[in-house]
Amino acid sequence: MKFLIPTLLLSSLALPVAAQDLSATRIAETTQVLSSDFFEGRAPGTVGEERTVGYLIGQFQAIGLEPGGKDESWVQAASLLHTKLGKPSKLEVTVGEKVLPWQQGEQVYVSTLRAQDRAQIDSAPLVFVGYGVSAPERKWDDFKDVDLKGKVAVFLVNDPDFEATSNEAVSGRFGGKTMTYYGRWTYKFEEASRRGAIGALIVHDTPGAGYGWNVVASPQGENYDIVRAPDQLTSLALQGWIEGEAATRLFADAGQNLAALRKAARRSDFHPITLKGARFSADIPVTHEVVQSHNVLARIVGSKRPDEVVFYGAHWDAYGIGPADANGKTIRSGANDDALGVAGLLEIARHFKQLPAPERSIVFGIWTAEERGLLGSEAYINNPVYPLDKTVANLTIDILQTAGKARNVILVGVGQSNLEDDLARFAKAQGRTVTPESLPERGLFYRADHFSFAKQGVPVMLMMGIAGASDLVDGGIEAGQRWVDDYTGKCYHQPCDAYGPDWNLEGAVQDISLMFDIGHELANSSRWPEWKDASEFKSRRRVHQP
Repeated sequence: MKFLIPTLLLSSLALPVAAQDLSATRIAETTQVLSSDFFEGRAPGTVGEERTVGYLIGQFQAIGLEPGGKDESWVQAASLLHTKLGKPSKLEVTVGEKVLPWQQGEQVYVSTLRAQDRAQIDSAPLVFVGYGVSAPERKWDDFKDVDLKGKVAVFLVNDPDFEATSNEAVSGRFGGKTMTYYGRWTYKFEEASRRGAIGALIVHDTPGAGYGWNVVASPQGENYDIVRAPDQLTSLALQGWIEGEAATRLFADAGQNLAALRKAARRSDFHPITLKGARFSADIPVTHEVVQSHNVLARIVGSKRPDEVVFYGAHWDAYGIGPADANGKTIRSGANDDALGVAGLLEIARHFKQLPAPERSIVFGIWTAEERGLLGSEAYINNPVYPLDKTVANLTIDILQTAGKARNVILVGVGQSNLEDDLARFAKAQGRTVTPESLPERGLFYRADHFSFAKQGVPVMLMMGIAGASDLVDGGIEAGQRWVDDYTGKCYHQPCDAYGPDWNLEGAVQDISLMFDIGHELANSSRWPEWKDASEFKSRRRVHQP
């Protein structure tokens, strides 16, 4: 793929660099450029990608950074598998002699991550595995060595203590309403594959999932993954969700009470239950292709310990071109998600270049395919340019509030690492306080690119403006919540996520400044951030120190 720098859109490169302060004007201009129709919604593997990557390389070159990839390259290849299911010739559950035909998107929603022409499951037994959690550090195992090979695992969504009352033994063991990684659907599918299941289905409920059935079914049978080696392929022919009422009927037909099993699954002595006489069958055509995409990597080399890396991240991709909205707009340009985050990182890079070279190296990773499942950052983690045991921290920006200055900053992932103590200290210097995310049960900590680093033990900090209501200087918490509700309810992943004249980036600049401050201190110290004792990632941290 050839990356051409679109010279007609590089006006912001000629702007003078402020030596003292981050520039809201420059951040706004960069966001406007990246979210313009010229980039066609920045979908991976498209002309929009060619233009986006070329633009980003041009920006980093103009700022004065070096290529951050291997062999002095600005890019890192990320090969993506794209699959789409066709019309099923069979999609059903049988219980004894009773056949229950299911419709894709109604009773069930499935997709595949295997590059095969058909997704087939032939009369596989269904096994209910509760929440499907294997967490030795919490003395919890839902599987009890059950054999899932050739079977379809059926899960509950979220954690075992999500619905627990205070008098239940599990209460608080998995963070209460705060979702742990064990509650994420991605973990459940991964665990089912590790145990050899042929399929995995999660029972949907809106409170536990954090979104309605319409969101589950919205990809319309599409899925993405990185291209994997044969020995790393998932064992799952199909993975997906069962609609709540359909699941209740299925369990009842198999002689089980789903409501009672929900309670049983909240006990550590829970054992998997084979749904008596229930079998799942599917035969669905699959189209599949490999999409060649790219991460963009740039760096500032450290003056004393260049092999130690402070890593900044944001994602360049959005949702490309889709169906027209009510106004006829088809390009989903992702102005806030995440052109604004990319603009923030470019401004941080400019600011670093006005200062003496940091002791440690600074690397900027602008990722592809975040919207397809954090795939660009996962591709990097699977083939890191910089050793992970020498990566000090990852600082990620993904969506910022655009309603003005705030008295607080929202913390995503409370209790994970001592980077949150750094956040509180620098926020205090701004005259601000830290507010924990308001809906931790939605698991936002596990839904941005920093998480790819966290899974490998690298301490992380995520700045995400939709995680809670900002206490705005103009309008307070009520106005902050109104902004969150308006953005998430109307424009998140939609064509109306576009730059507008009503944007006020003073609050975004506050948050970007905090990320600069944290990274600047880390880059000029010998300190290694640490996971807190309660974090599920503490045991994964490996640090190579001389």
